[in-house]
Amino acid sequence: MDDHHPEWGPFGVPLFDGPEARALSRVGVIDIGSNSVRLVVFDGAARSPAYFFNEKILCGLGAGFSETGRLNPEGRVRAMVALRRFAALAKGMEVSPLLTVATAAVRDAEDGPEFRQQVLEETGLEIRIVEGDEEARLSAQGVLLGWPGAEGLVCDIGGSSMELAELLGGGVVGKRRTSDLGPLKLMGLKGGKKAMRAHIKVRVTELAEAFSERPERLFLVGGSWRAIARIDMERRGYPLKVLHEYRMTPKAILDSIAMIEQSDISELRAKTGTSVERMRLVPLAAEVLKALVRQLKPREIAVSSYGIREGLLYEQMSEALRHSDPLIEAARHAEASSARMPGFGRALYRFVEPLFPRAGHDKKRLIRAACLLHDVSWRAHPDYRAEVCFDNATRANLGGLTHGERVYLGLALLHRYKSNRGGTNFDTGLLALLPEAEVLEAEILGRAMRFGAMFTVARPTDHGTLTWHPKRKELILTLATSEGRALFGEVTEARFRALAGAMGAEAKVVGQEKR
Repeated sequence: MDDHHPEWGPFGVPLFDGPEARALSRVGVIDIGSNSVRLVVFDGAARSPAYFFNEKILCGLGAGFSETGRLNPEGRVRAMVALRRFAALAKGMEVSPLLTVATAAVRDAEDGPEFRQQVLEETGLEIRIVEGDEEARLSAQGVLLGWPGAEGLVCDIGGSSMELAELLGGGVVGKRRTSDLGPLKLMGLKGGKKAMRAHIKVRVTELAEAFSERPERLFLVGGSWRAIARIDMERRGYPLKVLHEYRMTPKAILDSIAMIEQSDISELRAKTGTSVERMRLVPLAAEVLKALVRQLKPREIAVSSYGIREGLLYEQMSEALRHSDPLIEAARHAEASSARMPGFGRALYRFVEPLFPRAGHDKKRLIRAACLLHDVSWRAHPDYRAEVCFDNATRANLGGLTHGERVYLGLALLHRYKSNRGGTNFDTGLLALLPEAEVLEAEILGRAMRFGAMFTVARPTDHGTLTWHPKRKELILTLATSEGRALFGEVTEARFRALAGAMGAEAKVVGQEKR
């Protein structure tokens, strides 16, 4: 892909509306795990998909496996009910392709082949068994869907197994390992907590020996890890309740695990909104995570909401799609489907870009995304549009965004519609996720978009250009055409001067007609 296409600038030609992306516009995955059975249907921009449908049943297929070697009878009945429903739903939604996969419980159970045959006969679903090594690879690919170019170690915990996979950068998955460290398997160990901890220590040591280098980042995938992350958020009083890209230090993780050990589990469940079925696995998963953190010694731990299901979607993509930016592709898709003037975001970006001469690539992609998204919430009630913009940006299902970047993007879009944050339900605690200078910069970007959108509804650079002199503290608008001079009315001028005021600059207009 040409990263500097003359029409599209440094972010390349959009891929979401190409034939490859359209072919993936409705992909279904039925994931039969040891604890849950889930149907996910992906829809929208293929590189950063929206969840058209998402339903899970916590069946507990792997419960009691250590004692019996077979699927849990009650779980099997519940799973069949869910799979009959999912097959009918997928048919009604005309999902194609529909991928049905099963992991450790069905893979290892004595009656796994019998269960697969029953599913085929009753639903028509052909289950693909995912081996441990492949499960690790698919989970790593799911992480890559949200973090292009990610490097570190992916750790995916399910009900009956836990996998590790190495991400080497550039979309390359390295070594993979699987283990029996799933909470449902640990439940069946004899000898009490002491024996369980000894077993975990042996297994984690064996796993760590396969990955000699200390990982910079440990990516956590799986429902039990996410439940622990929610507890960490609760303990810290963290202001943004978005699990994807949530970052923790090893010390924070160990402090939260200590809190789990000392707390009433039912109280933690109520505070975090975690299901009873999930919470009963959390103390066991916490024991595994404690051993992992102590053995691997990562510098940072990050939560990924993307895992094996997203990895299966990633596997369907071409190389061009895989290497495109999920944030920019999703923003382009949102603009094309929801904005009043699709395509104006690109022109607006070029108009405001001179205000950010020192912005690197990471900052430019945020500015670009903000410009593409600047008008997608225009149908919201005017009294609440600024808040809706902020909420959409900070809580949207977007990949490739840190929590600080979410707040930056949300602030910029809030100020696109409102000059100040007064009179909104804006949570000031969120500002703690951004340095003060970034808060101001996001406000300036919002005011610049507010001015640019008011100045002209199409091709603003055809009629005027912005020039910023930081040393002289001068913001200059040059009106290049008679139409530009006609467009520069009283409201437009007020917004231009408000932008200059936010920048601490003197506002100057060149080419303005005398009034």
